[in-house]
Order: sequence, then structure tokens, then C-alpha cells
Amino acid sequence: MTTTQRTIIPDSIRTNGATPNPWWSNAVVYQIYPRSFQDTNGDGFGDLKGITSRLDYLADLGVDVLWLSPVYKSPQDDNGYDISDYQDIDPLFGTLEDMDELLAEAHKRGLKIVMDLVVNHTSDEHDWFKASKDKNDPHADWYWWRPARPGHEPGTPGAEPNQWGSYFGGSAWEYSPERGEYYLHQFSKKQPDLNWENPAVRRAVYDMMNWWLDRGVDGFRMDVITLISKRTDANGKLPGEAGSELEDLPVGEEGYSNPNPFCADGPRQDEFLAEMRREVFEGRDGFLTVGEAPGITAERNEHITNPVNGELDMLFLFEHVDFDCEGVKWKPLPLDLPGFKRIMAGYQTAVANAGWASLFTGNHDQPRVVSRWGDDSDEENRVRSAKALGLMLHLHRGTPYVYQGEELGMTNAHFTRLDQYRDLESLNAYRQRVEEAKVQTAESMMAGIAARGRDNSRTPMQWDASAYAGFTAPDAATEPWISVNPNHAEINAASEFDDPDSVYSFYKSLIALRHERALIAAGDWHLLDADDEHVYAFTRTLGTEKLLVVVNMSGRTVDLPRESAELVAGGVTEPDVVISTYDASHAVVSLANRELDPWEAVVVQL
Repeated sequence: MTTTQRTIIPDSIRTNGATPNPWWSNAVVYQIYPRSFQDTNGDGFGDLKGITSRLDYLADLGVDVLWLSPVYKSPQDDNGYDISDYQDIDPLFGTLEDMDELLAEAHKRGLKIVMDLVVNHTSDEHDWFKASKDKNDPHADWYWWRPARPGHEPGTPGAEPNQWGSYFGGSAWEYSPERGEYYLHQFSKKQPDLNWENPAVRRAVYDMMNWWLDRGVDGFRMDVITLISKRTDANGKLPGEAGSELEDLPVGEEGYSNPNPFCADGPRQDEFLAEMRREVFEGRDGFLTVGEAPGITAERNEHITNPVNGELDMLFLFEHVDFDCEGVKWKPLPLDLPGFKRIMAGYQTAVANAGWASLFTGNHDQPRVVSRWGDDSDEENRVRSAKALGLMLHLHRGTPYVYQGEELGMTNAHFTRLDQYRDLESLNAYRQRVEEAKVQTAESMMAGIAARGRDNSRTPMQWDASAYAGFTAPDAATEPWISVNPNHAEINAASEFDDPDSVYSFYKSLIALRHERALIAAGDWHLLDADDEHVYAFTRTLGTEKLLVVVNMSGRTVDLPRESAELVAGGVTEPDVVISTYDASHAVVSLANRELDPWEAVVVQL
């Protein structure tokens, strides 16, 4: 494993409660979606060699860790989150030798590599699942198999073991004629859930993780890891099964009940994570573990990330990216800033004494934040709002995650036709909600997908203004797997790299600040002006040092709210301005006038 090139926060400053402080306490992680990052062989898909070719760009940006979305062998039903062989690279992305080269070249530059680990489920084409279709095979109990509901013909509507729905639409149960039973899949029917109650499953997972760490990987981002422990009754029956002591939830508008309350943060969650820590990471140094954590509260985050409990280093919580909708993500609502602040405050205060926070607004499952909460209607507002949203996030306490292209201010795809989309979640949801359940109109659903669909973040990385944005050669025989955003001619790395006023340069400054000032990484956090509908303000404090952070989260000039205004009542000079989305002189005038211009964000030394 590589060693960091940064100054480590001294142990006299508390980070997550561990001693010594972890190496990642002032690090910044950059997520790469490999199929959309860089194509080197002209097949329309990004590859590992493409990532290696762009390492100097990432090193210049200043990030410390690269998180790769899955590159394992896979049928690609869910873009690689359906793994058929954990110990091989899918030919789409290259070879194991390409992976070894990427690791070596990244480590030369002081960059660590974290792989996506998907072990709540596998592909239905994994050898484990194929073997489990035989009730007499040793793998028979490696997945959640259940018989048909009594009195129903197996494989017919209503014969499913319970009424759970899949998060990707339809039933969460699929009938297997070979076995004569149903298997559980919380996601696609090609993603059967592993049965973590079986010790042999856990042993196989841990052996695989150790294999990758021994190969040089620096850790794992663990996909939906908080869904691995399911709630069952004393007889091992799931809620709603025939004879179960546990009652299921009522069915919703699409005709299915929600499995999440029974699959998220289950009774053995802590046990499984602690066992994983012992079996895989004990005795190793320099690694990072972060879990995708649907269903986890801020309070549970404190427990799981408290180093005393020996589970995970940090978690991705989702309340802040799930609340701005009308019940379902396909009915988006404008940002309720006071509500957003309350959620973020809950995250921050929960780990004030122990544990750690992950900071993100974008990833491969979220729309582009500048289109979601900023303003991408024109160039000036796009740049200003992208900077303001970046400053807002990076000035919190915790570890920031930058999703590829976020540092350029990349926007949503703005597709207008269903055939432009590739993501199975969006396509399945349209069929389920519009054509089958008829609970949303086609027009409303298309607007919802355009605003919140996952493909918004999956269009090719915009490297330059050439035909395919530099993602693949402009004369490539094969077009990219998904269309390039037409605005790549204006928004691209080549045009921003040497521009001191670009979003890219601003992100470089934000990342450098975290490396240079322990206050930003680990200082105390305190919310100000909680009810203000336009300004997000808070302080950061470490010893005698104190910063005021004020962010106008709107496209109009607004008054500086009361608590923030009181802190700068004595006046602010240009040397007091740490960073601003305009410039120091503009920030001084704004604060003197007790107002903030559109998307103006300022950090002031008090």
C-alpha cells in the first residue's frame, strides 16, 4: 500500500477518536466511474488504461484517494454492480495486469486506490449462484431461497413468498424453475442477495477481500453494506412469509411492500462488520473502509464509525439527498434549505465526540449537483453556483468525496427521450409507474428522470471540446456507450485547467485548504442562522482559531442573516478572507454591506 504525501494531522488534534490519527483524516477522495472516464481502445467504454493515462490530472487536482466503481467481471446488467467473478477484471475494462499497472502508477504519485465492493448480492451468473440452484450443493444456502406461498402455483402471480418490491421495480422475488423456489433480490432480478447468515458466505467474502489487499488495493467502498443483515423471526422466516411471526408493511401505490425496514441495519449488522474488520483488516495499515449505508441514522453512524467498535471508517448517509422529493425520487421538489441544514447538522453533531462523517452531494447514483441545487441555465450562474456548492460541502468536518466532473461543474444530461437513457433503474421505473401501475403520467415521469435519473452523472467525462469530449477519439468507429453532453464544447477540463477563475481551479484551492489547515479537516462545527431560507452559515473552531463560513445558496442578492452579521460586525479586511467564490475585495464589500450577491460564498478568519 502506498504512503500519503500529505502532512498528517497531529495526534493532539482529535479527529475520529483513534490514536494515532488515521492517515485519511485530512484526505479527499475522488470517485471514478470507469465506463465513463476515459476510453483508450475506441470501443465506446472507459477502461483501466484510460484511468492510468489520467493520473497526472488527478494528482494535479490534489486528491488523495481514487474510488473506482466496479471493474470486476460482470454481465453489466447494473453497470458492473452485478459481479460474476470477484477475482477477475471484466474485459470491458481490461485485465488484471492493467489493474496492477494502475495500482503501481497511482502509488508512484502518492494516490491510493479503493475498489467498490459489492457483497450484499452477486450476479445471477456467478458460479456461487449457479451452484445454489441445486438443493444438494454446498452452496444451496448461500442465497435467500424460499418456497412459493402455500396454495399457489409456483411461478404464478401471487405465489411470491411475501409482497416485497424491488428497488428497481417489480417484485423482489424471482422464480427459479431449476430449483423450484424463489430467490430474493432487493435490486435487479440478476442481483440475488447473498445470505450473510451463512458463515461460509462470509468466509468466502473475507478471503476475496484479503486477496485484493494483498495485491495492493488500499481499501474498499462497500456497496449497500448495511443491507446484509435481514430481520427474521425465531424460525428464520422473513416478514410476510406464510407462518412468519413478523408482520409485513402494507403495499404501496406500485403494488408492493417496502423491504427496507427489514433489510437495512439488521440485528447482526454490527457483528458482521466487526468480524470483517478482524478477518480482513486487522494487522494492516494504510487502508480505508467506507460503507454505503441506506437506512442508517446519524446516531448509528457514530457507533459504526467509532474506532472503539472496530467496524468501518466512515459511511455514506442519504437523508440529505433523499428528502427533496414528494415521496419518491421521480417527483422532485425544490431544495428546502432549512431542512437541508437540519439534516447536515444532525450528521455533524452525531460524530462530534467520536466517529467520522463522509461529505458528498454527487456520485454515480445522484444527478449533477449544479443542476439539482445550483443553476446551470447560463455560464455565469453555473460557475458561481458550482463553486458555492463545492465550498459549502468542503468546509464541513469529515472527508469530502468529489465525483468525476464535479470539479469542472459538469451538468445534468438534459435528455428528452426515453431511448437516450441506459440506466435500468430509470427504465424499469418508467415501465412500472407509467405503463403498469399507472401512478404517474409519462410527462411527469420523464421530467422526474431528467431531474433525478442516475444517467445524469454517467455521461462521459468532458476532457476537451472534440467530438466525443476527449473521452474517446473523435474518429472512433464506435460511439460512447451513452451520449456525451452537448455542452462539453464549453465545459471541459482543457478549458478550465489553466484558468485561475475556473471551477477546477477553485476545487484545487478547496482541496489544498483541507491539506494545509487542520481546522478545516477536524475543527468543531456549529450551525448559525438555522432558519434562514437562503444562506447556509456555520463556524469552524479549533483552539483559538475560528472561521465563519457563509454561503448564499440562491441566485439573488440576500441579506446576511443576524447571527452571521454579528460575527463580522467589527469589520473584515482582505487578509481575513480565506477563500471566496468572487474575490477577497468583493467579499469585504459584501460583508460590510451585510449582504451576499448571487451564489456568493465566503470563508472568513475571525
